[in-house]
Amino acid sequence: MTEKYIKLAMLSAGLVLGAASYVEAQDLRHCAPRDQVIDRLATKYGETRQSMGLGANNAVMEVFASIESGSWTITVTMANGITCLVASGQSFEELAEALPPKGDDA
Repeated sequence: MTEKYIKLAMLSAGLVLGAASYVEAQDLRHCAPRDQVIDRLATKYGETRQSMGLGANNAVMEVFASIESGSWTITVTMANGITCLVASGQSFEELAEALPPKGDDA
């Protein structure tokens, strides 16, 4: 009987810790209406849209970057117009690489 209580207590503790981690992850998300995010990226970081693509559930992925400072940001905008920052960093470089010829193992 005591073993059942120990297992139940451990399961409960795991659920509580999991829920706390989920709430913390929600707080770490940086999301706002798209126009606010775009304005902030432009005014604070000098970043403009460099590329974009369509993802699952009609989400739009965009890469913003500043050619002058090298800062970059990846955003995802959901169908409801909310944009979330996914990643950011430094040393952005613009590339236009061609595919290797067919049959080339490179």
